[in-house]
Amino acid sequence: MNVLIIKLNATGDVVRTTTLLRQLQGEVTWVTAETNVELLDGLPGVRCLSWAVRDAARDRSYDLVINLEDELETAAFVAQVSHKQLFGAYLKEQGVVAYTDDSRQWFDMSLISAHGRRRADELKLQNRRTYQELIFEGLGWRFAGETYFVQIPAVTPLYGDVAIAPVAGPVWPMKGWAYYDQLKESLETAGLRVNVLPRRPTILEHMGDVRNHRCLVGGDSLPMHLALATGTPCVTIFNCTSPWEIYDYGLQTKIVSPVLEEFFYQRGQNTVAMSAVTLAEVHDAVMKRLQDTAGSVLLEQSS
Repeated sequence: MNVLIIKLNATGDVVRTTTLLRQLQGEVTWVTAETNVELLDGLPGVRCLSWAVRDAARDRSYDLVINLEDELETAAFVAQVSHKQLFGAYLKEQGVVAYTDDSRQWFDMSLISAHGRRRADELKLQNRRTYQELIFEGLGWRFAGETYFVQIPAVTPLYGDVAIAPVAGPVWPMKGWAYYDQLKESLETAGLRVNVLPRRPTILEHMGDVRNHRCLVGGDSLPMHLALATGTPCVTIFNCTSPWEIYDYGLQTKIVSPVLEEFFYQRGQNTVAMSAVTLAEVHDAVMKRLQDTAGSVLLEQSS
C-alpha cells in the first residue's frame, strides 16, 4: 500500500500518532510541521515531508489517506491528492471541513465536531478510551499496545534521577502546576539529582535529556510523550485535559486534579486549577516510581 498521513501539530500528538507506523504495511508518506521532520525522517518505509514542500506528496496515488488535522488548509490539500480511501477530515462544499464516518469516534470530540464545541467537550470528558484505541478502531484495527516509532534520541550531557518539565506552553497555560520549585527542593533534600529540562535546539536533544533520567515529572505535554517513547517512567499531572486518552505503557503514574471537570479543556490560566494537586501527592508518586523502577532493574539483573 501507499499511505499518506497528514499530522502536523502538536509535536506530542505527532509522536503518539507514530503508533500507526507499527501497523501500516508498504510505503508511508508523512506530511508534518518542519520542527517534527527530524522525528520521522529516515525511518524505514517512511518518506517525511514538511508542510512547506507538501506538493511533493502529489507525485503518486495513495491507497489510503489519513488526515488527522482539522484545519481548512490541510483539508483542502487532501482534495488535491489522488487517493482511493480517506480517513479523517476533508473539505465539503462551501469550504466546510467535515470528517469521514469511520473517524467520528475521534473527530466527534474535536473542534470540527458535528455536535458543536460544547457537546464535543462533554464527549471528551466522558470518553475513557485512548487516542490509539480510537484511531486504530476507526481504521479497522485493534490497538494492542503498539509503541511509538520515532528516531533515536541525541546524546546529551544532562543526566540525573528526576527531570522536571514545568513549561506548559502558550496554548494550554493551565497545564502548568504551581509547585515545581518546591518539588525540586523536596526531591533534592531526599538526596536525588534533579534537573529542570532546558530548551534545546532540536527535539531529538530534548528527547535525549528525558531519556537520561530515571523519572520525568510534568504535565500533559511533549516531554511526557518523549518519556513514553523512550521507555522512561513518568509522573504526569492532569489539570485540564483528558488523562484517559493517554496510553501509559506501564510507565506512567497519572495524577488527576480533583477539579479536572470544572476546568476541563479550558485554555485560560487559573491558580485554583494549577494548585489543586498537592506537593505531597506528586512527591510521593515520584518516590514510588523510582522505587518501583529500581526494583524492576534488580529483578532483571537477578534473573
